Amino acid sequence: MSREKKSNRTAGWMGIQRGHNAHPIEWLAEKFIFLVSLSAIVMVFLIFAFVLREALPVVLGKMDSAAVQPVIPVADMDKIPADELRTYLELTPEQFAKINHDTKKMLMESKVEGAQEVPDNPDAKLNTIKWRYLIFPHQWSGYAKPAYIWQPISDIKKYNIIPLIIGSVKTTIVALLFAVPLALGAAIYVSQLANPRAKEFIKPAIEMLSGIPSVVAGFFALIIMATVLQKVFGYESRLNSFVAGIALGFAIIPVVFSLAEDALTSVPRAYTQAALALGASRWQAAWQVVLPAAIPGVSAAIILGFGRAIGETMIVLMASGNASIMSWNIFDSARTITATIAAELAEAVFGGDHYRLLFLIGALLFLVTFLTNMAGELVMNRLKKRLEGKS
Repeated sequence: MSREKKSNRTAGWMGIQRGHNAHPIEWLAEKFIFLVSLSAIVMVFLIFAFVLREALPVVLGKMDSAAVQPVIPVADMDKIPADELRTYLELTPEQFAKINHDTKKMLMESKVEGAQEVPDNPDAKLNTIKWRYLIFPHQWSGYAKPAYIWQPISDIKKYNIIPLIIGSVKTTIVALLFAVPLALGAAIYVSQLANPRAKEFIKPAIEMLSGIPSVVAGFFALIIMATVLQKVFGYESRLNSFVAGIALGFAIIPVVFSLAEDALTSVPRAYTQAALALGASRWQAAWQVVLPAAIPGVSAAIILGFGRAIGETMIVLMASGNASIMSWNIFDSARTITATIAAELAEAVFGGDHYRLLFLIGALLFLVTFLTNMAGELVMNRLKKRLEGKS
């Protein structure tokens, strides 16, 4: 018996080998698809590794943004070790090796001149890129009380990231409150109540919203929507979290709708038929039977919509007002993390504290979106197991 099994396995393996040999193009296509899939995963991790590497000096506390820095006299240039001089001049080993003695002297003279221009302010001695200044309020000179301030371009650089986080959260919450009821209502109607002809028209029409470029949606919000909403609600700031959130809602409606509609459609038709047989209306069957059964999938749709909203850039850059105000009022202008990175990264000095901090908030944003997407995927897998009757 064991010999027969062994011979069968050998014959099967030879058959597979003959199949690969007989269809080399299919085998190459299979390997190519595998490599493409693997490369996509590798690229995601490489991007995160690059962002984290650029932000690591801030995380480890190796950056110093204080305006007042120790100054080495030019006359002592030849007395200090080369590595210490290179660190003082903020040069890489390659840059330090390429420049001559006169260039190094000029750089040291510029350091001395820069130290003379430092403002006479007690805050000039603070390393404002430390975590205590990034997260907690501080009593800055000239302010009546401790404040959260993002002001990277000034004599005293202030890098508190809390206003940016609040701006992102405000805009995202407004977008979800606007988009989720519309998308979920449309998903219930299309999957459970609409006739086939209406479904063929409504579903593609909603999904076409995802094809609108975000810069076009942001431009529409900036020119048309902001003026109309200001006249209707009468608030002061024309561009604010409310306008940006409504515009952002149109961008996430297709995401929430598609996933929620798939989850509702995946519920076995026997559930609906049983409810109708017991005398329930189609609306009662959809609301009280199908929707509870699809809650994990609907939750995943909302979670992924949150990840899509908090990672959007162009709409919030154009419609939020871009003012880093510490306020939970949705009618105040706001500045989100994504808008900050897009607006300031091109002007930040390469390798400087501002540059590193932008990568730090980018890493935080990447981590948030990664975790939300993972949570949505876990919820979707739970839905599939539940509908398949697996524990």
